Amino acid sequence: MEQHKLLDRITLNPKVMVGKPTIRGLRITVEQILAALASGISANDLIEDYPELEADDIKAALIYALELVKEEQIFAMA
Repeated sequence: MEQHKLLDRITLNPKVMVGKPTIRGLRITVEQILAALASGISANDLIEDYPELEADDIKAALIYALELVKEEQIFAMA
């Protein structure tokens, strides 16, 4: 699936999870997925723990984080 289509899985709604980016409007945030992956939980284990998740949802969370980091800029303070 193309990156822009994967990013369509990321939703922002101020009424769901305090407006944090979530997966397809579910109460599963991008932050939760990234934290789980960073702590060593495998994508397969995540999908087992959250049956409503799909492999493309995890890819979407990673692409979302990548896009945020790509836009980050550091400016020197003189």
